Amino acid sequence: MTSRRDEFDDFVLDAAARLEATCGRAFPAVEFAVEDVPRGPAPWDHREVPLGRLYPATSARPARIVVYRRPVETRVTDRRDVAALVADIVTEQVAGLLGVAPEDLDPGFGE
Repeated sequence: MTSRRDEFDDFVLDAAARLEATCGRAFPAVEFAVEDVPRGPAPWDHREVPLGRLYPATSARPARIVVYRRPVETRVTDRRDVAALVADIVTEQVAGLLGVAPEDLDPGFGE
């Protein structure tokens, strides 16, 4: 039996795998992580609670995309909606990393 946390992690990994299959070699070196809640505001955050963040690469490590489980889960009521929202968050963050529009990576973005 899978916990809700494990299921959420799988949603993030599935979304990343779909994008990687779409992008092929253009897919950037990036780590994906899930945290329950943001640790604090980042300088680039707006006033709303972020659903995900992109941390740029450094000389010591690749870029990192973090998806925040609890803020995502509070915005939807159905598990399928969680998967769809997670897919949009991952797409948006990878698009930001590549410097392209999310719709360029996923024509169904936001639907």
